[in-house]
Amino acid sequence: MIVLGLESSCDETAAAVVRRHADGSGEILSNVVLSQIEEHAAFGGVVPEIAARAHVEVMDGLVRAALDEAETTLGGVDAIAATAGPGLIGGVLIGLTTAKALSYAARKPLVAVNHLEGHALTARLTDGVAFPYLLLLVSGGHSQILRVDGVGHYKRIGSTIDDALGEAFDKTAKLLQLGYPGGPAVEKMATDGDPRRIVLPRPLIGRDEPNFSFSGLKTAVRHEAEALAPLSRQDVADLCAAFQLAVSDVVADRVGLAVRRFAATLDGRPPVLVVAGGVAANKAIRARLDQVMAGLGGRLVVPPGNLCTDNGAMIAWAGAERLALGFTDDLAVAARPRWPLDDIAVPMVGHGRLGAKV
Repeated sequence: MIVLGLESSCDETAAAVVRRHADGSGEILSNVVLSQIEEHAAFGGVVPEIAARAHVEVMDGLVRAALDEAETTLGGVDAIAATAGPGLIGGVLIGLTTAKALSYAARKPLVAVNHLEGHALTARLTDGVAFPYLLLLVSGGHSQILRVDGVGHYKRIGSTIDDALGEAFDKTAKLLQLGYPGGPAVEKMATDGDPRRIVLPRPLIGRDEPNFSFSGLKTAVRHEAEALAPLSRQDVADLCAAFQLAVSDVVADRVGLAVRRFAATLDGRPPVLVVAGGVAANKAIRARLDQVMAGLGGRLVVPPGNLCTDNGAMIAWAGAERLALGFTDDLAVAARPRWPLDDIAVPMVGHGRLGAKV
């Protein structure tokens, strides 16, 4: 089956065409992404109104480009998938409404996709990973560890109790005046720094539950920066290196705990850890997780960098996976600003307190 996928949940507008073969393997026929980094750079982060307007201006053209690159037409696809949440609601509405219009006009099935499920299933497209596997989802808005037992079957093992990891990178970069997006900027600067010169905390290391906390680490960077002010370039590089090392230590410890517990349920089969989301592109974190999995006799799978950040191929693929199981949606399906993969798990709020389910 061939599926057209649309993504517009944040600051990338994307359209892609993916083919899912009868044996469950996948093939990307096109993957067109237009970033809005320049539009948001002056503000140090994504401005929802600017993002939504940019999606409106380019979505139709990207759909045409994706179909042309795949050498097909709207009539040649079997279904149309679009992100229906979670994300900035203005952007989500634009992609989902476009998909509804195309579905209605071409008389094609509509598949409303959870953006996080797109990330969760990408490794099945790129590496043919079989269920079950453990997923570390790390992006600007999410830091979670989930057990993936099948399409639509996710169990949260751990979560951040405050900031997401990508958010911590972005705020650290903004503090140090490194620009936006923050993750790549901090990683680049860290290559010239001494990670041992400045000692930063490792929140929650050694705790019994595999949760994350990055708010205090971010605050510690600010305190160190204030103590060193005015900052030289070397000071900034050393702070970035220390921050990245601390993050890598925390992630390795928390994920290692989750993998050991996951492996105990597999009857001797080696565990597989999939890492997805924009922070998965960080080489230092990937290297540490590779060491963790090698030490536990498991396998680390990280999709290519362009498929870790937001893209249409992951939405088209998730749509194809759902379509193969007979899942479609009608035109009344609503956009959702919040849509957890594990909708049974109680959300974490504040400093790890369990909040009311919403």
